[in-house]
Amino acid sequence: MKVLLAVDGSKNSEAAARHVVALARQLASPPALLLVNVDVPLMQAAAVKMGARAVARYHAENGEYATTGARRILNRAKLAFDTQLLVGDAAEQIAAAATRQRVDLIVMGSRGLTAFKGLLLGSVASKVLAASSLPVTLVR
Repeated sequence: MKVLLAVDGSKNSEAAARHVVALARQLASPPALLLVNVDVPLMQAAAVKMGARAVARYHAENGEYATTGARRILNRAKLAFDTQLLVGDAAEQIAAAATRQRVDLIVMGSRGLTAFKGLLLGSVASKVLAASSLPVTLVR
């Protein structure tokens, strides 16, 4: 089984990582894990002013910070994983990575906003559900 764990550095992402650990313990063999974080692109003017190297470093540092909690949880459970730090629209990038990597399941945290707030603000989780034909587990 191959699982994509999408994280954003929130407590809900850490809950999703703990869910993956629990799932792995139930399986006959450990799943292949892909830890994914998607950073929001910088505005074009800021990116040009900073330069390509600084922008790359900025996104790498954000990705490392956002994956810290999940990496700690997975390492404590002695689960091997690969990491992808992506930039772009989170839902699109998560769905595309899942398809590219041929995962069997996407696991991600959900903040559980009310339906009204979710409608106004949009939700990465609901967009991933809409964009992917794969099973998605949302963890609160």
